Amino acid sequence: MKGALMSMGEADPGRRVLEIAGADRESFLQGLITQDVRRLGEGALYAALLTPQGKYLADFFLVAAPGRGVILLDAAEAQAGDLLRRLSMYRLRADVQITESALKVSRGLGPAPAGAVADPRHPDLGWRLYSDTEGAAPSIDWDALRVAHVIPEAGIELIPNETYILEAGFERLAGVDFRKGCYVGQEVTARMKHKTELRKGFVQVAVEGEAGPGTPILQGDKEVGTLFTRAGDRAIAWLRFDRAEGEMQAGLAKVRRV
Repeated sequence: MKGALMSMGEADPGRRVLEIAGADRESFLQGLITQDVRRLGEGALYAALLTPQGKYLADFFLVAAPGRGVILLDAAEAQAGDLLRRLSMYRLRADVQITESALKVSRGLGPAPAGAVADPRHPDLGWRLYSDTEGAAPSIDWDALRVAHVIPEAGIELIPNETYILEAGFERLAGVDFRKGCYVGQEVTARMKHKTELRKGFVQVAVEGEAGPGTPILQGDKEVGTLFTRAGDRAIAWLRFDRAEGEMQAGLAKVRRV
């Protein structure tokens, strides 16, 4: 049964698909987002839209729809409405049409069905499929996979107007291209890449005891981070690297960097 489930895929709840059409669709996105849209022919891309100050607004997947002349944008349901509004503001006179799609998102591990695309963030995240058919009920522990590979998620670890994508690991997750040229927030992101050493960001930690997402992590009496998604005795945490050493405390739990 498990093998069959992996082959057919399961629903990815909380996602919405936008369709971006028009002759200028690629050049329009190229000047806005963190990824090089010219690479869409290689497969799905992972990207983000930033504020002019370089802070995260939304992350999403981009997929070329062969034969349809559109780019599919797969975003978190909670962010899709605002993302549609923001992209429409940037459209100006470009030949671009942005609409909501009825396509459903499914995902899976193991052999991919026809039309599926590999998740570009990490090979262990399997594949994603966009179709008219609803996937099976979710059963895979995707949070455990995210924790194992320190993959942040919108609305949990990734906070609009607060998160910097390099601290969130976007370079490691193939979510930013430093050779593509200008995009919104590019100057700050490039400066963080080339002129500073990252002093804080997301890491995996071991957790012993009770502590839930959002719990502050303390080193002595100083706050050095925050606990986020937890799977068993491991979790994703945001830490200040220069202060987070040895055993730390999060609520009633002991925490240490892995």
